[in-house]
Amino acid sequence: MRDKITGFLSYLQLEKGLSPNTIFAYQNDLSQLATFMEARLEEQGKPAQWTDVDRQVLLSYILDLRDRGYAPTTVARKIAATKSFFGFLRGEGDLVTDPTDNLAPPRIGKALPKPISPEDMELLLEQPNARSGPESKRDRAMLELLYASGMRVSELVSLDLDDVDTADGTVRCLGKGSRERIVPIHPQACGAVQEYVTGAR
Repeated sequence: MRDKITGFLSYLQLEKGLSPNTIFAYQNDLSQLATFMEARLEEQGKPAQWTDVDRQVLLSYILDLRDRGYAPTTVARKIAATKSFFGFLRGEGDLVTDPTDNLAPPRIGKALPKPISPEDMELLLEQPNARSGPESKRDRAMLELLYASGMRVSELVSLDLDDVDTADGTVRCLGKGSRERIVPIHPQACGAVQEYVTGAR
C-alpha cells in the first residue's frame, strides 16, 4: 500500500509542482490512512491493498478520526487528501471504481469574529500618532473612518474625497453588488479626514 502513496507523492511533486510543505502534509495524512486500512483489512482477513478498501471502511476511518478528537477542519483536510489519492489510483488504472465518490467532508462552521475591546481599539487608533509625517495623518484618517462607519477595508480603499462629507458628518460607500449607502460618522473621524486632506494630502 505504501508504494502507491510514494507514487502519488512523486506525481504531486513532479506533475503538479506542489510545495514540499504541501507534499509533507499529504504524506502524513495518507500514512495515517494506510495504517488504519492495514489494521482494518487485517481484521477482516483481507490483503492490505487499496482495491479492498470500500466506502464502509472509509466511513469507519472518518468516524475514527472524529472519535480521536480531530477538529472538523483537520478531518476535512484528511478526507480531501484521501479523495485526491483515490482519484489518482483510478486514473492510473489501479481501481475500477472510486470508493470516495460522494464521500462528503464534515461541515465546517464559520467562527464568529471576536470583537476588539475598547481598550485595544483606543490603542490601535493611537498608533499613527507615534509617527510624524503625511503617512501618519493618512493612517489615522483611515482608522477613524473604519471605526466610525463599520465599512469594509475594500470599501474604504475605493473611496473618493467627494464620498466623505465632513460638513454633514457622513460617508458614501459602495458595498457588495454596488449597493450605495450613506453612513453617519462622528466628529472625531471628520476631523481626522479634514486634517489629512488639508495638512498631508
